[in-house]
Amino acid sequence: MGWFFYNDKKYNVDSKGFLKNPDDWDEDFAIGMAPNLKIPKGLTEKHWKVIYFIRNTFDIMNKCPLVYVACKENRLGLGNLKRLFPTGYLRGACKLAGVTFRDVFIQKYWLEGNIDKIEFRYKNKVYKTDAHGFLLDHNDWDENYAINKAYEMKMPDYLTEKHWKIIYYLREKNKKTDEIPTVYQTCEDNKIDLEEMEKLFPDGYHRGAVKIAGLRY
Repeated sequence: MGWFFYNDKKYNVDSKGFLKNPDDWDEDFAIGMAPNLKIPKGLTEKHWKVIYFIRNTFDIMNKCPLVYVACKENRLGLGNLKRLFPTGYLRGACKLAGVTFRDVFIQKYWLEGNIDKIEFRYKNKVYKTDAHGFLLDHNDWDENYAINKAYEMKMPDYLTEKHWKIIYYLREKNKKTDEIPTVYQTCEDNKIDLEEMEKLFPDGYHRGAVKIAGLRY
């Protein structure tokens, strides 16, 4: 715990340098913190675009957006993102945006050490599902739904990069074809076998992966 000082201002930060209260953020915080995160020449328009995307997403969803989402929405490859934020997405971009990624229960695994409890800033969103727990309108889906559905299904640990890859694949395929690909097509396109699919989604392909992706078969 401590304080970060810049331009006659002080910001309450945790032991990792993350802003304790996202509402205390302003551009001076990002400008002053940037040199500490291996960005010595200052923040460019590309930096600010990512930073404000993170903040705007946090305002809506109460969580730091996934790196895949940030790259897609800002048309950046992972290599370009790394060049912009050398210390990483979570420890670089999210930190500069004044957003901690430790505000959701599953993300306690990201950092070593004690995790500060942060209260949710917004009320939980309500999702309408059928009797079997499938989302009625796939357009209502968001990452928060996936995270909480996985938790509800008592999946181990948290949604990993492999989980999200399958989830986004299913949604993209459904958007293009208005159909749900077979488990075999999904495994083939994502270069995994059925055994690994079963480990990722213990409740099964349709009752696990498809459901978490906000789709119905």
